Amino acid sequence: MKKKILIYGAGPFGTLFSEKLTRAGHDVSLLARGKRLEELKEHGVVTENSSTGEQTVTHVNIVESLKTDDYYDLVIIPMRKNQVIDILPALAANKNIPTYLFMMNNAEGPNRLTEALGKSRVMIGFPLPGGHRKGHVMRMLPVNEKKKWTIPVGEPDGSVTERTCETADILESMSGYRVQIRKDMEDWLKCHAAFVAPAFPPAVYAAGTDLNRYANTRDARVLTIRGIREALRALRAVNVKMTPASVSHMLEWLPEPLLVFYLKKVVKLQVVQVSFGHLEAAPDELKHITDEYFALVRPGAVPTPVLDELYKYYKGEASLLPEGSRDIPLNWKGILWTAAGVITVCIGAVLLTCRKQSRF
Repeated sequence: MKKKILIYGAGPFGTLFSEKLTRAGHDVSLLARGKRLEELKEHGVVTENSSTGEQTVTHVNIVESLKTDDYYDLVIIPMRKNQVIDILPALAANKNIPTYLFMMNNAEGPNRLTEALGKSRVMIGFPLPGGHRKGHVMRMLPVNEKKKWTIPVGEPDGSVTERTCETADILESMSGYRVQIRKDMEDWLKCHAAFVAPAFPPAVYAAGTDLNRYANTRDARVLTIRGIREALRALRAVNVKMTPASVSHMLEWLPEPLLVFYLKKVVKLQVVQVSFGHLEAAPDELKHITDEYFALVRPGAVPTPVLDELYKYYKGEASLLPEGSRDIPLNWKGILWTAAGVITVCIGAVLLTCRKQSRF
C-alpha cells in the first residue's frame, strides 16, 4: 500500500532510501537544507554504485522543513546522533505524525527520544549499507535483489506491534532489502557502537586517517583489537546483552595474533573502503557516540586503559604512530590452546576414519 513518507536528512542513507522508496511506489519527500538543498534541486537524487560506477538519478519531492501541521505515515531519520538531538524540538512540535523511525548509531539508548516524542511514536533501527558523499553524488555499496541487505529495526521496549510490522513492510518494499524485527534493538545498537566507535576510528586516526597506513601499522591493529575487547567487557559489566553473540564471542576468544592478522585483510574489503568516507567526514559523530559509550559503561567500573589512550586521538592530544610500527608485543595467550584444539580434532578425525576402515 502506498504510504506518505518523509526522509529527514539528505546524507548517504537518506538519499538512498528516498530513491528506493520512491521506486517502490511510495509518496516520498526528502528534507534538506543549505548547499545540499540546492544540489538536489539542480541534479535530483543521484546515487552511484561503488562496484560498477553506474549512477542513478531519481526525482523526489524536496522540502526544507517539517511544519507543525504536516502529516506523514512515517518519518525516517537517518542522521548523525549529535545532529538528531538538535532537531528533537521540531519533531516534537508536530503532533500529527504517528511514527518516527530513528536509524543511526546510538549508544545512549532511546530514552531521550521517547521522552521528547512519546514512546508510542518512536522506533529505532540501523541503516545499511555503507556509503559516502562525493560532491552531489552519494557513492553507496551495491543494493540489489541479488545482494540483499538486512535492516534491523525494533520498538524501544522490545515489543512487536502492528505498527512494527507495518513499518517493516514499508522498508521491505525497497528493492534489495530484507528487514529483521529485533526485540533487542537497544542492545544491538549499544554493541554496534562498541564495535565501531571507541576503538577502530581513533586507531585509524593514529595512523594518519589512512587505511593503507593503518593496515601496514601492526601497533594500530593491536590497539584496535584490544580496544574492542575492552569495550565488550565493559558492556557486559553493565548488563548489555552481547548481540550478535557469534561476533562478540569470536572477538573475545580468538587469539590476538590471529585477529590482528585478519584485521589487515578486513580493512581492504570493499565494504570497509567505501564506508571509510564516513569515518573521514564524521569524526564529530564518532566522538559523540564514544562519549555516549563511556557514559554507559562507567558505572560498571571496568578499566579501559587502551580505550582511554585511543580517546586522545579524538581530542587531538596524541602523536601519530610511526608508519609500520610493531613495538607492542602480541599477546600469544590462547594460541597454544587453539593449536591443541585443532590437533585434537585432527587426531580424533584420523582415529574415527581408521575405525571405520577396520570394519571392512
